[in-house]
Order: sequence, then C-alpha cells, then structure tokens
Amino acid sequence: MERVVCRQWGPPEELVVEEATAEPPAPGQVRVAVAAAGVNFVDALFVAGTYQIKVPPPFTPGSELAGTVVEVGDGVTAPAAGDLVLTSLGLGAWAGEVTVAAERVTPVPDGIEATVAAAVVQSYCTAWFALTRRLTVAPGETVLVLGGAGGVGLAAIDVATALGARAIAAVSSPAKAEAARAAGAVEVIDYEREDLKARARELGGGGVDVVVDPVGGAHTEPALRALGRGGRLAVIGFAAGTIPSLPANQVLLNNRTVVGVDWGAWAMQHPDEQAMLLGEVLDRVASGALHPAAPTVRPLTEAGAVLRDLLDRRVQGKVVLAP
Repeated sequence: MERVVCRQWGPPEELVVEEATAEPPAPGQVRVAVAAAGVNFVDALFVAGTYQIKVPPPFTPGSELAGTVVEVGDGVTAPAAGDLVLTSLGLGAWAGEVTVAAERVTPVPDGIEATVAAAVVQSYCTAWFALTRRLTVAPGETVLVLGGAGGVGLAAIDVATALGARAIAAVSSPAKAEAARAAGAVEVIDYEREDLKARARELGGGGVDVVVDPVGGAHTEPALRALGRGGRLAVIGFAAGTIPSLPANQVLLNNRTVVGVDWGAWAMQHPDEQAMLLGEVLDRVASGALHPAAPTVRPLTEAGAVLRDLLDRRVQGKVVLAP
C-alpha cells in the first residue's frame, strides 16, 4: 500500500509517498481499506512541527478517514468485514490501509458516501460542539462565521442554519461568497473589501449574537466589536497564522463572552460524550437536516500540494485524499 510520510518537520512540499505493508489486526482491532482521508489545517501544523503537540518524525499525517473493513481481529463482533466505517485518528490516516481498535470505528449510516464521511467528522463535530456544547444558539439569532468558505466555516453555517439561526458569512473572494451562500448563508461580507465591524452590525440589526472564528489574525477584533448585547465569540483556530490579542474592555462592554473551542482535545478526553456528539451529527446528515457538500477528491500523491493550497487559503470547502 501507499502512505504519506513526514520525514522531517517543514513545508508540506517535503512530504513523500512510500510503499508499506499494512499491519494485520491484533485482537480487538480491525483493518480498514481507506476510501478517503480528510485534510485539515491541523495536519499542516503537525507537518511543520508547530502544533502544540509535537510528534517526532517520521510519521504519517491525517486524522480522519472512511473506508471498508477488510479484516477483523480475534474477539471482534462488530463491525464486520465489508462494513463501511469512519474513524478519527491522531495521525496515520493518509495511507491505503489502517489498523485500528474496533471500538474506535463508527458505522457510516446508509445514504452517506464514503468521501463525505471522510470529511465530516472534524469540521462538523467542531461546529456542532461549538454551537451546542460550548455555547448555545437560539432560533432567530444571528451568527457571523469568519472563514465562511473553509471546512469549519461551511459546517458552522450549516449547523447554525439547522439550529434555526440566521448565518452571515465573512469571506475573502466572490467565489468563496458563492460557496457560503450555497451552504445557507443569508448574507455575505467580503472582509477584504468591506468594513467587517460596520457591515456585520448593519446586517445584525445593531450587532450579531454569535461569532464563529476559525481564522484569527486581524479579523477577530472587529468581529468581537460587531457583537451586540450578550454576544458570544467562539475562538476555534488561527488559520490566518496570527493569534490575536483582544481588548478586554470590548469583552466587558455589552456583557460579551469569549469561549475557547478545542473539540479535538475534548473528544480525546471524553470518548463517550464524543460518541454521542458524533451520533447526533451523523443522524442529522443521514436525515438531511445537515447538508455537507461533497468534498474535492485528490490523489494521495498530491498530499503536499493540497496542504500548500490550504495554507495559502486557496481551498474552498473540504478536500479528501483518495489512495
């Protein structure tokens, strides 16, 4: 099988593809033929060695995948060979096959394609965790989503809409504006050409209720200032590359709240609660209440190029790698 390998921390162009032999499943494990593996911003941080958890090379990146069970170890009663499953790994998803504990895989509901299943976990669980666990969104509230055409951004628009809120997307190009509208955004702000604070306040009737921020950088403070009374800012990440410093007086004013959203760490620390949260997401995707777009599919050999596109903000929506 093929697998992507990070031999040394650095730019994604230095990733290599190597041949390897899949490990047979030990008792309690299953071997999965990967149909597709998701690509996320955190993968670029692991490869660069800049993530808060530094993994010594060599390692295979990738944290989410969907595929078919091809072999089960002793003692495994479910899933069975032939079942389509998804799983989240800390690392190792960018490979032709993976071996994982049976308890860590989740059956993919009927009607969900493997490519969609491979791309839904990180983005949709992050958005669902942010808007139903870290804070709550009431029907009729206005939610401003920064990076509205990225994977988390599109998921947040979809989730906010499903919860009865009115989603406004902030994006950086007309093409990204189109993607955000297709996901359900009722209004779009081009924050490269418009005043984000002023326009968000205008569209929010004096202020927005919630800001979802996976971007950071220069856009966070004006988004904070766009919040109305009782407004909540969900800090998810810093795709812009800069961690912003926020003026505390702007948090105090109008009784605003700033919350951190670290879904990945929470999921690892609370596996039972994460299983419940993932079930909620998958049930809503299967029923049509949530509408993840089909991701762009690229070959495993293009992993480095895909990460570069992600870092340079050329990616709309989700990308998956197919062995």
